[in-house]
Amino acid sequence: MSLISNLKPGGRNGVPSTESRDPIGYLVAGLNRLAQTDLLDKVRLRKPAEQAVFSVTRTGFKTMTNASRTFAKAGKKGQPGTRPANAAASGVFDLTPGEDEQMLVDLVSEFAAEVVRPAAFESDKACAAPDALLKSSLEIGLPILGVPEALGGISEERSAMAGTLVAEALAKGDMGLAVATLAPGSVATAIGLWGTDAQQQTYLPAFTGEEVPAAALALNEPTVLFDVLSPSTTATKSGDGYVLNGTKSLVARGDSAELFIIGASLDGKPVLFLVESSTEGLAIEGDPAMGVRAATMTKLVLDDVKVPAEAVLGETDGSTYTECVRLSRLAWCALAVGTGQAVLDYVTPYVKERQAFGEPIANRQSVAFMVANIAIELQGMRLLTYRAASRAAAGKDFSREVALARKACTDKGMQIGLDGVQLLGGHGFVKEHPVERWYRDLRAIGIMEGTVLV
Repeated sequence: MSLISNLKPGGRNGVPSTESRDPIGYLVAGLNRLAQTDLLDKVRLRKPAEQAVFSVTRTGFKTMTNASRTFAKAGKKGQPGTRPANAAASGVFDLTPGEDEQMLVDLVSEFAAEVVRPAAFESDKACAAPDALLKSSLEIGLPILGVPEALGGISEERSAMAGTLVAEALAKGDMGLAVATLAPGSVATAIGLWGTDAQQQTYLPAFTGEEVPAAALALNEPTVLFDVLSPSTTATKSGDGYVLNGTKSLVARGDSAELFIIGASLDGKPVLFLVESSTEGLAIEGDPAMGVRAATMTKLVLDDVKVPAEAVLGETDGSTYTECVRLSRLAWCALAVGTGQAVLDYVTPYVKERQAFGEPIANRQSVAFMVANIAIELQGMRLLTYRAASRAAAGKDFSREVALARKACTDKGMQIGLDGVQLLGGHGFVKEHPVERWYRDLRAIGIMEGTVLV
């Protein structure tokens, strides 16, 4: 049965009611509207009727240059912003997704399998995500997943768990494209978590509207022995604002981003700043990396960039910045789990079908044990990541849990990538098979800071 036919109408004219704005309600309503368009006949994928919901439908979409959008100041200056409520704690560590979460995961998984995976090879080669795919990701609501319902989003409570599940599902298609599609929503989520009323009313309407801006979270720096909690980028008090100087690296889609969240050191404490792309003193350079290439990695150079005092996002004592780093590491763990699952799903049938010396290579204990180890380590990575995500969603301290998850995903994720290449032998070294790309992507888990968060 098709995805579209499974959508149950619950409102007027067969469109699901979104009055309660549950985490999946907005998506379902949008999907039903898309399913009724005449573009269904133009989609040529394995399941045409289903995949139209993932295709571009707004033909009048205008591409905004990275300096052309003006974010009109709004909201009450100095007033605290709206915060999503903590998820209810059941007292039991239950890994079973709720009904809404499972529907969301199913939707994103199909998007990853039918849209993301087929575009991965060319996107990696071009170091850019296709415009059609990026626009399709907007249609399924990725940018507003972590935005509170009161601010026009679909989140009734903290979305760390849902965001983790979505990141994992997307990464099964391709990690680079997952980062490219999640980057704008990461900025919106950060503003929803820590923004003041003025910041939320100024910037979030753009993310919940028709023309969602590209946006980027910039924490990485191109320095030896880089410590994310001690950024070299500096913020100096100047009059009624600040002056930023430094260089940020591995900034996803920085060439098209219209809003940045930049980490800088202020009076010895790491602080987050909201910086619009039109601000004088910003310069963008290409910064292609070994992996995650489809996310269009760039370098952001700040030369005496002046921002107002209200550009500070969250607290200036380092607490907001530290929480941002932890939520970012959680997102990268989820991406590692999704990519690791892609490796396991690919090598398992391969070793059963590949013949050597008259029998499948899976009959060799060395091969069978290697595949089994991938499955074992992957499950450990998943358990640690979900545990950290569940505590983050409940508003509990998750510093220990995310540290354990990152350590496991960094070490075991790279090993899974290496074993995937090894199991395919010579085939693992060529681009005909995707395992070499997954290996390159998994190397990023212990290096990348920021870029995405849940």
